[in-house]
Amino acid sequence: MGPRWKGKGSEAKALAEPMSEIVSVLQSSLTTSDCTGLLSGSQVLFEADTEQSELLNRACFGRVIITSQKDKHWYELNSQEAFYLCYMLRCLKIVGNDGAVKSYDELWHFMISKFEMFPEFFKAYSHLRMKNWVVRTGSQYGVDYVAYRHHPALVHSEYAVLVLPERNGNSSGRLGLWSDLYDTIRLCGGVAKTLLVLHVFGIINENDSPICLKNYRVETRLIQMDTTTNS
Repeated sequence: MGPRWKGKGSEAKALAEPMSEIVSVLQSSLTTSDCTGLLSGSQVLFEADTEQSELLNRACFGRVIITSQKDKHWYELNSQEAFYLCYMLRCLKIVGNDGAVKSYDELWHFMISKFEMFPEFFKAYSHLRMKNWVVRTGSQYGVDYVAYRHHPALVHSEYAVLVLPERNGNSSGRLGLWSDLYDTIRLCGGVAKTLLVLHVFGIINENDSPICLKNYRVETRLIQMDTTTNS
């Protein structure tokens, strides 16, 4: 199942403006401006200028927060998006409620305190983002993420993504029943998406620092109604 482009010229526009280049320009803009975001629960709030707002929208990071201040551009980043910009791209500093900038380790432990499986889900998110996929929540389809080849305005999402964490050889138990897997595959087929399962292998006692991410391993499996392929 290949990409389903939205309208004439969408594919050409995507090829002319690769997502890798858009993210690179965003990274440069945020770094140059020494940008900071504010922790709010497990989310991060960020005030962008006009240029940064355009780049965030084009790169598909965050959710626009509508306010009465028309000259202000506020965004809400989820935990994966925020940590990706902060740690992987090194272009966003994140401030806690005490007004102090969080170190990478402090932010890492904070995210884990909010969601125990954050390391595995972030590894899955960054795995896709580093391959220049646009990653959005997949809750409306009963999966963890949906992955787009480019901006959602240009193309439909291609993959419905499930993350299966495995620590020290112990599976999370998700999709343990064939009926669960069958229902998920059927749902994906009904909305013209391929199910992409990401098995993320980690070590439970080695989560003290985000440096441990380099030791995490991702195995991918594409599952459709009639065929299963490993890669």
